[in-house]
Amino acid sequence: MKFSSALQFNAVPDWAQYYIDYSGLKKKLYVIERDIVSNNGQSGTSTGGAVGESHTLLEPQNQAYAAFVPLLDAELAKIDRFYERKEAELFAQADIVERDIDKLQGIPTLQRRSSATFFQKLSDMGDSAPRIQGASSAQPVQQSNQSLGVDSTIPQDVTNAYIPHEHDESTYAPSLAGAEEGSRGSEHMSRSSASDRVRRTASFSENEVLRRELRTRARDLFILLHDLRSYAQLNYTGFSKITKKFDKVTSSALRSAYMAETVHAASAFGEAAQKRLREHMEAMAYAFGLASQCTSIDDALGELKQCLREEVVWERNTVWRDMIASERMVNAVGVQSPDLAGGRAKPRMTNTQRQMLRLAACTIVFGVAWAVPLFPGVEQQRCWAMLVYVSLLWATEALPLHVTALLVPLLTVMLGVMRSPAKSHQSLGAGDASKAVFSAMFSSVIMLLLGGFALAAALSKHDIARIIASWVLSRAGSSPRTVLLANMLVATFASMWISNVAAPVLCFSLIRPILRTLPPGSTFAPCLVIGIALASNVGGMASPISSPQNIIAINTMHPAPSWFQWFAVSIPVCVACDVGIWLLLLFVYQPNKTTPAIHQTRFTSERLSRRQIYVCIVTVATILLWCFESQLAFVFGDMGIVAVIPLVLLFGFPTVLGKEDFNNFLWTVVMLAMGGIALGRAVESSGLLHELAGHIEGVVDGMPVFSVLCVFCALILVVCTFISHTVGSLIILPIVSEVGARLPEPHSRLLVMGAALMASGAMGLPVSGFPNMNAIMLEDTLGNPYLSTMDFFKAGVPASFVAYVVVISIGFAVMSLLGF
Repeated sequence: MKFSSALQFNAVPDWAQYYIDYSGLKKKLYVIERDIVSNNGQSGTSTGGAVGESHTLLEPQNQAYAAFVPLLDAELAKIDRFYERKEAELFAQADIVERDIDKLQGIPTLQRRSSATFFQKLSDMGDSAPRIQGASSAQPVQQSNQSLGVDSTIPQDVTNAYIPHEHDESTYAPSLAGAEEGSRGSEHMSRSSASDRVRRTASFSENEVLRRELRTRARDLFILLHDLRSYAQLNYTGFSKITKKFDKVTSSALRSAYMAETVHAASAFGEAAQKRLREHMEAMAYAFGLASQCTSIDDALGELKQCLREEVVWERNTVWRDMIASERMVNAVGVQSPDLAGGRAKPRMTNTQRQMLRLAACTIVFGVAWAVPLFPGVEQQRCWAMLVYVSLLWATEALPLHVTALLVPLLTVMLGVMRSPAKSHQSLGAGDASKAVFSAMFSSVIMLLLGGFALAAALSKHDIARIIASWVLSRAGSSPRTVLLANMLVATFASMWISNVAAPVLCFSLIRPILRTLPPGSTFAPCLVIGIALASNVGGMASPISSPQNIIAINTMHPAPSWFQWFAVSIPVCVACDVGIWLLLLFVYQPNKTTPAIHQTRFTSERLSRRQIYVCIVTVATILLWCFESQLAFVFGDMGIVAVIPLVLLFGFPTVLGKEDFNNFLWTVVMLAMGGIALGRAVESSGLLHELAGHIEGVVDGMPVFSVLCVFCALILVVCTFISHTVGSLIILPIVSEVGARLPEPHSRLLVMGAALMASGAMGLPVSGFPNMNAIMLEDTLGNPYLSTMDFFKAGVPASFVAYVVVISIGFAVMSLLGF
């Protein structure tokens, strides 16, 4: 196995970025070989003679040394810093465990081994990885290379993932059952308070609870210390191999000198550091034995070795699945299965032919709508035909959504649907109409959308979103119920800030380790996947920048709500929707029956870099300015101007966000929003909106506001279930606003916001929003989808009904209290 693959296979996943960049160094070495050694060799050959030979032997080596050694030094400094920080963190925790172990009462005393005997015993049980030799070792490099076998290092970070909490003691401490039934528990029963007795089971004393806690902490620290030992060994081997390759390419002797003088001088590879590490590992094994009530240290080592072995099986199986999935994706590019039946291919319409057929059908309907008079004004009739045409193009996707949006200003000007805002309402000429439609397309709402994209890009690029999500999920435990709820809440919260387009992608990447380890036939896999998708849809309600339909709603509402007002409505609605959908999924899938416990998500605490701190400051400051926009209107004037601040501060420094990040914005969504705004302006200017609102007003005449809200929420729920949430909002929200303004007691803002929230709650089909589309396409490592359309019928449709009930009840109540 090549070392680059072995490094990936044996590295602790959460520490991956802190290992030696072996592949990067190897690429740099190839560049040095091409640019320095080869070029100098050619020039030396052309000169000939002894002078040319001396030049080719000495000068290329010096140039290569000067170019390569600083790269090695940088990698060594990175590894040293991480090792020192992780060593201090783990040693501090180990010292606390050693102090706490003295608090246990009635425990036997174990005989402690010396470090040499201890590690010999651990090696006899299957750990063949020798410790790193000091600088005085006769063969440090050779021994390091020998430690690289498949079983030479037992990597992977350890949490309680591989040992479910519910089965922790019964699995690894069979002697505990007897202790629980003995009389010692009652002798040490705490008399502190009645609430403490309720929290503990009757068979466990306070001493027993402490013992179990210390046992878990000692076990986890032992394996983390073992991971740190393996981390040092892998990096040591990496330096040995890359310097050996350098010597081979440049015909020099860097390896022996660099390893002896530089690598061994680093704190991570020194004999003193390795001695401290061995001592703390021995102390944790001793503490584990005492807390587990083992009769000898050998029993404790046996149980710890079993923990290490199970972690290796789980983690390496995960790595292999990742490799297989990557290989399958690479090899499957462009591969299509032939459709043969008896040697004859069945005739089939191509995608282009289907698209042309849909486009032709939409155009025919457009012609009918143009010809059949339904409205008195010419502009209204033409605008009606355009509205029908554009809506059908969006609904059928005969053209890409953003292309249809670009078609809107073209049709608006060419069909002459714009009228003068004056009382005469004269038809505008092409020049005036184009100025009016283009001035409407780029508004403060578009800047708000771009500002949200910038924050989302920064939070994702610098791993802040992943760190927050991992921290929350690591505290969810191993119960499927709590893990499902935690993932749903994380998806909703992530959608709140990085949009419900990027949030499900992030959350699906976080749950892949869980999905890979589920047993065959587990209902928890589809339950978790669809739960994240539905929660991401719910998250589309959470903030003004979480989905395009919210941007459209803000543009429609006059006056626009502040961020505080939006949060006051959306957060109770989102929480209630998540809890209701969670209970629904537990009822439909019953995951605890097929999967009683799962692997716990790991979280490795890391110091935030200066860039991450900078991004956090910019994000928090921007959100606060948006929240207090109404109070700061005399300074900024509009939320769109505030959105310029993160764009300047984040893109002003290319190391934070660069032009590639700007190019990677969802410009299709921006075009879609601009086209929707242009369509709304055309419908309003032509007088069509006034006519449509008048007809709908006759239908809802005499109804209370609550009934009108129920009608519009039901309408947008049905429409957005079959077409895009954004498209449905573009078509319906302007009509809702106009009808609300015409009510005896105008409640335009209430109806628009309720309809916008309901647009995000339409999630009954795989095509109902991007999170559903992403979920239905999610596959396991073998290419099998986790979800089918039936999953959305049995979970998505009821979830939409749950969201509908929450919006018209809790949402209506809160909006009424706020005076919407």
